[in-house]
Amino acid sequence: MRGGFFIITLLLYLCGNVYVFVRLWQAFPWRGPVAKAIFSGAAFLLASTFLAAFRLRGILPEWLMGGLYGTGSNWLIIFLYLLMLLLLRDLVVLADRFFRFLPPAVGQVAVKPFLTYAAVGVTAVLLICGNIHYFRKERVELNITTEKPLPPGGLKIVFLSDLHLGYATGNREIEHWVELANREQPDLILIAGDIVDNNTRPLTAHRMDRTLRQLHAPEGVYACPGNHEHIGGKRNSEQFIRSAGICLLVDSVATPGAFLNIVGRNDRSARRRKNLEELTDSLDTEKFTVLLDHQPYDLAETARYPVDLQLSGHTHRGQIWPFTRVTDRLFEVSHGYARKGNTDFYITSGIGIWGGKFRIGSRSEYVVINLTHSAHL
Repeated sequence: MRGGFFIITLLLYLCGNVYVFVRLWQAFPWRGPVAKAIFSGAAFLLASTFLAAFRLRGILPEWLMGGLYGTGSNWLIIFLYLLMLLLLRDLVVLADRFFRFLPPAVGQVAVKPFLTYAAVGVTAVLLICGNIHYFRKERVELNITTEKPLPPGGLKIVFLSDLHLGYATGNREIEHWVELANREQPDLILIAGDIVDNNTRPLTAHRMDRTLRQLHAPEGVYACPGNHEHIGGKRNSEQFIRSAGICLLVDSVATPGAFLNIVGRNDRSARRRKNLEELTDSLDTEKFTVLLDHQPYDLAETARYPVDLQLSGHTHRGQIWPFTRVTDRLFEVSHGYARKGNTDFYITSGIGIWGGKFRIGSRSEYVVINLTHSAHL
């Protein structure tokens, strides 16, 4: 079943690329065998780079893999917007056959090439803005109150998710994220999975664990696994996360200090994981309980158990439009705050990203949670 889905997806991707490059070639201002050879070579490289990056990972040197992965993942997003806009261009041209509303030329350019240039221009503007928006990390402040005992002044928690460290995200970017987290002077840092992107090879080669070790919180740094920890190799992912000074909770509970339970669930994609009844059965319910669960499914079920706050990620809120609309339909809460019963929920769109570094209709964020006793208000 998975093999058939992959083949169909691959065929659609290749056919879409053929369509996009044919339309671009038709509007290409230069002709001749040399121009055609250069254009065809560039088209083949762009369409195949992402696939090659996955097939050849672990074989090619790191610097080349980084280039392949970066080029290929960016092309996926560029291709998507070109495909949508060029299809729209063809719908406009088709409608013009019946209603004759287009001028025969725009300036000195025939209308069909002009519409193709317009599609390329709109794509470029969208992606430039999306790239700028991705690098502009948004600080989200969340105030949570509880009747359960807390230290004087409450607790300050920095919550991150979906770092996706790998070929596309290196130490320079991580250093900025570490700085943002440490600037808050949090008591506790929590990470809801997908620290690793697709494999740990670039992480160990560039010693990204050293950078993550600079995260500082008196009560510690805790994480649960995400689906990408399993994609990247469960054993290697866990080893990297622990070498980064992060306490990884895999269907286990930590009790930092005298006021908190932190429950970390294994990812939903794991073959086996404990249910919430097993994980919460022996909890001290006098303490405030935080559940880290990468994928935000079955929120109503969580509310049946002694969980005060669930923190999740995974959705990225689609990263780019129109996938923002898809995730809004797939998940009960694809992004933001919710409350069910006595349980608060926050689903973050993540500080990092998978693939090309664009945010269109979503945001990259880190969450600062101020946890206070209700008597302090």
